[in-house]
Amino acid sequence: MTTAATVLVAERRVLSASPALLMAGVRAATDMVTLSIAVLAGFRLWLLVNPTIPFHPLTMWIAAGLSFVAFACYGLYPGVGMTAVEHIRRICRSITLVYLLLTASMFLVKDWWADSRGGFLLSWAFSLALVPLGRWVTGRYLCLRPWWGIPVMILGAGETARTVIANLRANEVLGYRPVVCLDDDPQKQGTCLGIPVPGGLAGTQYFAGVYRTRCAMIAMPRLPREELVRHLEDWSRVFPKIVIVPDLFGVASLWTAPRDLGGVLGLEIQCNLLNPLNQLLKRATDIMISAICLMAAVPFLAVAAVWIKRASPGRAFYHQEREGKYGKRIRVYKLRTMYPNAELTLERYLASDPAAREEWARFCKLKRDPRVIPGIGSLLRKTSLDELPQLWNILRGEMSLVGPRPFPHYHNERFQPEFQSLRTQVTPGLTGLWQIGARSNGDLEVQRSLDIYYIRNWSPWLDLYILIRTLRTVLSREGAY
Repeated sequence: MTTAATVLVAERRVLSASPALLMAGVRAATDMVTLSIAVLAGFRLWLLVNPTIPFHPLTMWIAAGLSFVAFACYGLYPGVGMTAVEHIRRICRSITLVYLLLTASMFLVKDWWADSRGGFLLSWAFSLALVPLGRWVTGRYLCLRPWWGIPVMILGAGETARTVIANLRANEVLGYRPVVCLDDDPQKQGTCLGIPVPGGLAGTQYFAGVYRTRCAMIAMPRLPREELVRHLEDWSRVFPKIVIVPDLFGVASLWTAPRDLGGVLGLEIQCNLLNPLNQLLKRATDIMISAICLMAAVPFLAVAAVWIKRASPGRAFYHQEREGKYGKRIRVYKLRTMYPNAELTLERYLASDPAAREEWARFCKLKRDPRVIPGIGSLLRKTSLDELPQLWNILRGEMSLVGPRPFPHYHNERFQPEFQSLRTQVTPGLTGLWQIGARSNGDLEVQRSLDIYYIRNWSPWLDLYILIRTLRTVLSREGAY
């Protein structure tokens, strides 16, 4: 058999297998590898500190094995339908619970590992870092494979269906792969964002067999209730899993849970930012991390300040008045990346270049900004290191590590009053969803939608996810100019 034929046969075998089992197997194997590496690295590193501790790999694998079992109990295999934030939350909780139980058992037994608290602490830290990283790397590589993801039928091919398909494609971590749409409207049949629309809803059972789908998403929010109930009775015999997409766009989604109100379906929406304990946790995290980062950044800030003054006369640092929480005016500090006469330069440039004027109207930014100091100015802006002095704003309580960015007045005035009011209900942040999702490539509408999502779906886990993604975004310079 030729190599090409062998690959084709193998691919067909993979496609004929259960996608859920394939995803569960791949993620389980990835987790076991990363958990084992974390335990090995943690104890190996601790042996350098305390060489008297014996090295017994079989005993240490208890931590990796128990974490694997905890993942399975927490629904992480295959983990379909979970956002990246939910993956991180469940992984961190599972690993922390296992290591807390193992640490507690140290005080009940007298064995070699009872003196290896440092090894367990390092293994716990490595596990928290490596397991999400391993899952992300695996997902990024395998999401391009035709067998990765649960095949999903989208019932409906209108605007809601397009939104669902676009979101599923942009969030491969959810594990859903739309393969076919159905709609009774003949004008919508053909394709929907590249997904075939071969017929109407009457062919649901037939096309479910053709495309091997066992999951359906109902993307017809305006379907009358009586008709929806009648369809659900038929579709529940075809699909073990059905997801209904209601017309609730803009409502909090990340921490919304269904509630049975005596036979009536209700949706519980948690406003996490109004919880005093969550606010205290967020503030404590801001103080701890910003204090450490500010002390570490002092040498860099000194070098950058000298470089700026050599490249352009004037102060190395500057402040700008922006809108903070409850509309209070705050002074936001930055390293100077522009020439002193920046505003006049911008006015002249926009007056002489219609294309630049249009770009400024859409983004409030310019890819080729004549105000930026060559060299140091461009470097600081592309790496976002000019924002480091804002760690002082965070220590003062005027800003947070994560939140909607505090905009200048000319930028804020471009938004609707309702959105401006919503933004003032939370503390502005050094980084946020806009910075990791679109950065300078996001126009005003993207900025608005991402800020609304963050405010309505806030949690400590979402903040952790944004901070992790911020490091990757800064290092890769995605969308920076």
